[in-house]
Amino acid sequence: MEFKEQKREMIEQIKRHNIDCAGYTHISTISKQVLNAMMSVPRHDFVPESFIQSAYIDSPLSIGYGQTISQPFIVALMCEILKLKKTDRVLEIGAGSGYHAAVLSKLCLEVFTLEIVEELAAIAAKNLSPYKNVKVLCKNGYNGWQEKSPFDAISVAAAADSIPESLVDQLAISGRMIIPLKNPDEPSQNLTLVKKQTNGELYRNNILPVIFVPFVKNK
Repeated sequence: MEFKEQKREMIEQIKRHNIDCAGYTHISTISKQVLNAMMSVPRHDFVPESFIQSAYIDSPLSIGYGQTISQPFIVALMCEILKLKKTDRVLEIGAGSGYHAAVLSKLCLEVFTLEIVEELAAIAAKNLSPYKNVKVLCKNGYNGWQEKSPFDAISVAAAADSIPESLVDQLAISGRMIIPLKNPDEPSQNLTLVKKQTNGELYRNNILPVIFVPFVKNK
């Protein structure tokens, strides 16, 4: 199954959703590079068989173990915000079934993705086996992947109370991180861009209200 029409409709949904959210994000268009990456990755390969017919709807879908595959618009937006280059090395926290890592792999040199749920890490490794520039490790992502650092970009698919210092340490100078951060005393979260400036200080910019699963700290 090729799902060509469904893929094209997904891209149109992403464009429409981006217009609707532009007042928050200040992003008028999603780049051709990101849309081409979204178009080229078969999302139906990353969802359970029972959801295959819904794979290209602009919505999160359950992948089991209390986790979801992210909404296509959010995947596209996070990739757009990171402004990835073909020479970039990227760390992803929260591989899930591997979909977001597959999209990232089309935009950069290498992707290193961590997944805390053992069963999902195995699924992601299998799904990502055709993507030769992606490496998967079953590990709590709160401390990142020190051995592979520094990273030009870090993409986090779980909501944290604050920016983990370990991830900041592993971010290259002038590197970018996209991470959902919880609002103090509120149930909401903000998708936040973090840039590591040349003096080591962090620049932060709240992009969009979102809902992600909690970021599990190391015990």
